[in-house]
Amino acid sequence: MGIIITGEIDMAPGTRELALAGAKALIEEALAEPGCRHYSWAADPYLPDRIHVFEEWEDAETLAAHFHAPSYFGMLKHLSGIGIAHAVTRKYRFDRTEPVYGPDGVATARFGDELR
Repeated sequence: MGIIITGEIDMAPGTRELALAGAKALIEEALAEPGCRHYSWAADPYLPDRIHVFEEWEDAETLAAHFHAPSYFGMLKHLSGIGIAHAVTRKYRFDRTEPVYGPDGVATARFGDELR
């Protein structure tokens, strides 16, 4: 079972690039933590103050450990120091992954065990 976290963080006007630059080392620390499969932040190309967050964790235990890690507390301190205007984060638990494109090169929303 894996866990995905997604989020949108709206920074104080004009501070997004500062937030992203300062987050880089903390993101690298999180990526080095056991169970961290992906940890990425990206600037929204349409909303000038928004950052999109994407994380994937191996399981609830490794995510829980992250919530007690220096990288997590460092990120909270970093962003709070700059100013968050609004933030929403969500976690999703999953038990299966498959490629979007099948061997025929066609994208499908169905999983292999579902009736076609």
